[in-house]
Amino acid sequence: MAFEPEHAALQGFKTIIEPFRIHSTQQIPFPTREERLEAIRKAGWNLFGLRSEDVIIDMLTDSGTGAMSARQWAGMMEGDETYAGSRSYYAFRDAVHEITGFQEVIPTHQGRAAERILFSILGGKGKVIPSNTHFDTTRANVEYSGAKAVDLVIQEGRIPSSEHPFKGNMDIAALDKCISEVGAENVPVVMLTVTNNSGGGQPVSLENIRAVRAVCDKYKVPFFLDACRFAENAWFIKMREASCAHMTPMEIANAMFAQADGCTMSAKKDGMANIGGFLAMKCPEVAARCRDLLILTEGFPTYGGLAGYDMEAIAIGLREALDPLYLCYRARSTAYLAEKATSAGVPIMKPVGGHAVYLDASALLPHIPREEFPAQALALALYVEGGVRGCEIGSLMFGDVAKMELVRLAMPRRTYTQSHLDYVGEVIERVAAKARAKELNGYRIVEQSQWLRHFTVKLEPLQAYKL
Repeated sequence: MAFEPEHAALQGFKTIIEPFRIHSTQQIPFPTREERLEAIRKAGWNLFGLRSEDVIIDMLTDSGTGAMSARQWAGMMEGDETYAGSRSYYAFRDAVHEITGFQEVIPTHQGRAAERILFSILGGKGKVIPSNTHFDTTRANVEYSGAKAVDLVIQEGRIPSSEHPFKGNMDIAALDKCISEVGAENVPVVMLTVTNNSGGGQPVSLENIRAVRAVCDKYKVPFFLDACRFAENAWFIKMREASCAHMTPMEIANAMFAQADGCTMSAKKDGMANIGGFLAMKCPEVAARCRDLLILTEGFPTYGGLAGYDMEAIAIGLREALDPLYLCYRARSTAYLAEKATSAGVPIMKPVGGHAVYLDASALLPHIPREEFPAQALALALYVEGGVRGCEIGSLMFGDVAKMELVRLAMPRRTYTQSHLDYVGEVIERVAAKARAKELNGYRIVEQSQWLRHFTVKLEPLQAYKL
């Protein structure tokens, strides 16, 4: 991918710089290797069980972990905490409407709350909900309702080494076949995740979004976006889809949402906030039913579980996420870490996505079978060896439906500098040497929950971890 500065002042320079200054800092802890090993043992070899002070570089997720801007912090001071009819809600609603075009805007405390409400209304036993790839909470909320979650990403999206520019695309023929076979009356909604997090953070083309719309029109099935990383997806459309090169990220985002009937959104990603989300749609009748559930568990429709200052931060963050200078820096930072991993000889998901680098654990650790969780073995090694916390996206997270064994190194927004990424690159290099020497081994499950087991699972190594 070619990265060109998006501002006239930077034209002619090769270096893409952060479009911000650091205004406030937070101390990083530096636990020793022995302390890290003891911490992960106590956590049952589950990276979600660690305390923040156990971690040097935290790349577990990009959800709610980024740095907010001075404008966001200033906006929070204007937060209106009125229970009903808060001024901050209307600022939030207007920002969502400006980007999505949807009239019905329902705030929630985060994205999974929007999913729970939507699938409680539209899901249920006997229903089938297709997507390119459902993420973990989406799949869990679909299945908790009694419906079946079906993944229909294109074949290239299942091959880490493929260089297809839009590996998040829906397989249109498979979608048509799915709806035809199960019956449109049994498909209450088609979801499309942008970018495709479980599939390596891969984008979806505008052409593909329009093709999904056409299939949904054919069968008269509603079409929703899982829009957590809509801005990053818009950037990749601009960079990789020739017909959209002249458009701004905002214009592309408008075009994406114009094809859909609604969306779920975690504002902890491209809302640039630490908490929050929303459910937005065209249909007032479905929205009314969703608001009934919202009042039961989240709160009144003009706050939905959020403080007024959170809604102010999201309203500002949604627009900041579409800044071309920010998006250029964001994509280049992720590509920089990917180059570090590649130079260390570690196979990665290609091409590089926007919010994370995905290491291909099955290719790096062919001696560990999938039932021994190779991606978890790699993620744990990165932590023990260098204090870098990543996230397994493979058979531990998804069980039998997992198509790949990946370790996601997510990039918190506006948080880490180039030297932090240089350090992560060194840790990857050190772990890769151990992997090639077959010093990494698998794990087995000791204890697990029924839903989203990866959050709380307890594991043990099949061989003692070397000191």
